[in-house]
Amino acid sequence: MGAFSDGTGREQAAFMTARIPSFAHFLSSYAPDLLPARDFGSLAGSGDVAAELIKSLPHATTIVAVASERGVVMAGDRRATAGNMISKRDVEKVFRADEFSAIGFAGVASISLEFIRLFGVELEHYEKMEGRTLSLEGKANRLGKMIRDNLMAAMQGLAVIPLFAGYDEDAGVGRIFSYDVAGGPYEEHRFHSIGSGSIFAKSALKKYYSDDMPVSDAILACVQALYDAADDDSATGGPDLTRRIFPVIATITDDGFRRLPDAESADYAQQVVDGRMRLPDGPSAPLRAAS
Repeated sequence: MGAFSDGTGREQAAFMTARIPSFAHFLSSYAPDLLPARDFGSLAGSGDVAAELIKSLPHATTIVAVASERGVVMAGDRRATAGNMISKRDVEKVFRADEFSAIGFAGVASISLEFIRLFGVELEHYEKMEGRTLSLEGKANRLGKMIRDNLMAAMQGLAVIPLFAGYDEDAGVGRIFSYDVAGGPYEEHRFHSIGSGSIFAKSALKKYYSDDMPVSDAILACVQALYDAADDDSATGGPDLTRRIFPVIATITDDGFRRLPDAESADYAQQVVDGRMRLPDGPSAPLRAAS
């Protein structure tokens, strides 16, 4: 056994080099096989077999984010699909990234969950190595680099599309960042949505959104948008009152990240469902601009 071997065949020289504030960068030099999607390279060129395999993997949609008076709200439906089948009804797609940020995802669920865990470690590693936290924009850029490194897998159909949002402590506002398969990031203003139901959710948010919304109104707008997405997109799940499955909702404000308890999410979902019993297409926006 070499002087710098841990018994796994991996050399330990990476631990002896200069400090690397990026955990993903460190992992790529020490154990690249542990990075998400690195085991799928053999799928390239395998044609129909690979296509069928990828189709059978659970895919997740839809995520919405809305800027609010004190920060930003993010919410996601709970359905995952595999082809034309519902593979899971209670998937969680919105997670805490750190104290002042959250991340949601659409795409291949298993790889997305790996990315989210790795991104959380990335932020913690940076803080421990540098003695300070990254700026919100710095976090968004780090996530973009991780997504860009997954480009080859994405080209094979194993795409991960995140939505990142947080409270910018320096500016005192909530900010939203979207990505494409090549990384990005792109800052979005007011609201944004990703996933197969995003076109319907964003159209709904055009009606429901107003500047400087209270957090409670922003939450209600997110749930209304997810309901509209589920109404037109089969891959998006609406509130399931019989199974008590409701959207995952998180607020990120100057008080930090907070995931709403299930009972509180259920209350918002029930408000929307009750309203849709009276107005199936949802509340209307005024046609005249406010004077």
